[in-house]
This record gives sequence, C-alpha cells and structure tokens, in this order.
Amino acid sequence: MLHKNTLLCATLSTALLGAVTGTANAAVVASIKPLGFIASAIADGVTTTEVLLPDGASEHDYALRPSDVKRLKNADLVFWVGPEMEAFMDKSAQQIPAAKQVQMATLPNVEPLLIKGSDDDDHDHAGHDHGDENSDEHHHHGDYNMHLWLSPEIARMSAVAIHDKLVELMPQSRARLDANLQAFEAQLAQTDKQVGSELAPLKGKGYFVFHDAYGYFEKHYGLTSLGHFTVNPEIQPGAQRLHQIRTQLVEQKAVCVFAEPQFRPAVVEAVARGTSVRMGTLDPLGTPVQLGKESYTQFLTLLSNQYASCLKGE
Repeated sequence: MLHKNTLLCATLSTALLGAVTGTANAAVVASIKPLGFIASAIADGVTTTEVLLPDGASEHDYALRPSDVKRLKNADLVFWVGPEMEAFMDKSAQQIPAAKQVQMATLPNVEPLLIKGSDDDDHDHAGHDHGDENSDEHHHHGDYNMHLWLSPEIARMSAVAIHDKLVELMPQSRARLDANLQAFEAQLAQTDKQVGSELAPLKGKGYFVFHDAYGYFEKHYGLTSLGHFTVNPEIQPGAQRLHQIRTQLVEQKAVCVFAEPQFRPAVVEAVARGTSVRMGTLDPLGTPVQLGKESYTQFLTLLSNQYASCLKGE
C-alpha cells in the first residue's frame, strides 16, 4: 500500500510543479512512442513531449482516458498518424484546430510513399472463420499500411512538419528548432547508412513476422519477409492459417519467425516448434527506448539489431 501512496504523492507533486511552471499546458503530445521519438528530437529544449499510449499497450485497441482527452485539449501540438491507425484519437482530434496538429498520413509528400496493406489478404482470410473476417477488414480501414513511423523517409518529413508548426507557434524559439531539425536530419542520415550496412548481408534470408507492420522498414532496407501471421494483432490466426504458415516456413526455408513484446502469442512458438526456424522478437513501438534527442535513431538501430540477431543466428 505504501508504494501506491508514494507513487500518488510523486504524481501529485509533478502535476503541481507542472501547474506552477506552466509546463502542464505547453507540450507536444504524440499518440504513440515512436512518434514521440521524432517529436522530442525537434522540441528538445523548447517544450516537453508526452506520449498518450502507455508502454505495453497496443495502438490497435487503446481507449482514451479522460486525462488523455485533457492533455490533447491543452497540447500546443498534437502529432499522430491519422484515424486509420489510431482510431482512439479520431473524435478528440476533430476538436483540435488544424494549426495545432500534424498528421503523418496527410503530409503532402507521404502519399506517393504509401505501401498497400497486406497483399496476401486472400490467403490471410483463408484461415479465419467469417466472424472475424470483418474485424480484419475493419483494421485495414483503408488500403494502406499505416505503420508510417517505420519509414526513415516519412520520419524525416514528419520532423520537418513538426519543426514548421512549432516555429509558427513559438517563433521566439526558431534558432533552437532549426538547430534541432538539422541535428535530427544529420543523425538520421548517419544511422540510415549504418543500419543499411548491417542489414545488407541479410537480404534474401526469409522470415515471418507476427503482424503486418514492417513493410516500410523492410522495403527501405531490402529485407525479405515471407509473410505474417495476422493483419490485426487482436485476432489470433485460425488453425488452417497456422498450418499454411508452418508449411511455408519449411518449404521456403524461413530462417526466423518474429513475435512482438506487445503480443506474446503462443501461436508463434507453436508454429516454430519442431522446425529449425529460430524465434526472434521485433518491437515496432521501441518500448525500451527513452524519449530524447537521439531516440528515433536509437529505435531504428534497436529494430535493425532485432532483425539481425535472429537472421544471423547469433
């Protein structure tokens, strides 16, 4: 019980401190952690960055708490992918003026870079009974894969958009914001090269991922995904689908199957059992990474290491 009280006091004192210093209202609020990585690099030293989605939760089934709604209302700037990804934000975001939000999916240069959602829908649905087919469609909500933060290119465009909005909102901080954007772009270019050379030798090694999230990262670095277990991580694939995957793992000589920390599906273990396929974990939300100036590039490096360690078999 003591622990809870201490925690409560700590939270209260932080809130009070925020109210006194006025920081409680001056913040960039990002929907999910990887967006927080990008935003915190640009806002560093200018304003704070907060993330709505708690660690361990999934953007696919989160519901806003009253405190979240309040944070959104009070934010200087809200940064999210768009209603097709964070359905939980849609209603609140409609009440936020356009000048105070950046939507990744609607940035002018992003559209040509969009990747179609799961190409293999036909056999994805083969393993589902009709009851959950509809929810799978619902998760698609559009024709495109919306895990846009996994594209280094779209991340850079987002950083520019956040920079521009913050300059409009806080013209007095322009010099710092300019410097932050420049630093972000330089770091990103360097990390992109390093990750590219780490992953280059792994091109052509086949693997399965738990859900259809990694298309942008894989396309950018030329990795060879053989497929995924599910489009919507809330839906466990049916027995028929698992049988198909198991057959493919063997026939296509897959090296790896990847689970995710947000979903620890027994199905991944069940499918890999009795084959020589290794199991790895990919974390599309960068759970262990702390927000900060270099957090987005740390996130890319972490993901790259997660791919490499399983594919190389270290």
